[in-house]
Amino acid sequence: MAEFDDIIHQPQRLRIMAALTALPDPQGLDFTRLKKLTGATDGNLGAHIETLAKAGYVTVVKAFVGKKPQTTVAATATGRGAFARHVATLREIIAAQPTD
Repeated sequence: MAEFDDIIHQPQRLRIMAALTALPDPQGLDFTRLKKLTGATDGNLGAHIETLAKAGYVTVVKAFVGKKPQTTVAATATGRGAFARHVATLREIIAAQPTD
């Protein structure tokens, strides 16, 4: 049986990666939208994004739109692959359960 990815397995990071990999367009989500989708606080979300970025699972682009800062987070190919493997592990566990 495959193993869980320790980086992705944490619940908040799992939510982040699920939100990012569900996008048909890999351009990513802005921080505010990701915060709403995950229910995280600014600091908590920032810390988890930093962990994912250090692992190479996401990229973070900071820019200004008008005079407002905007942070966009996108899943990398490495992150998408890691998430797919993590989901496959979950599916293995579910498939192995007796159906009595």
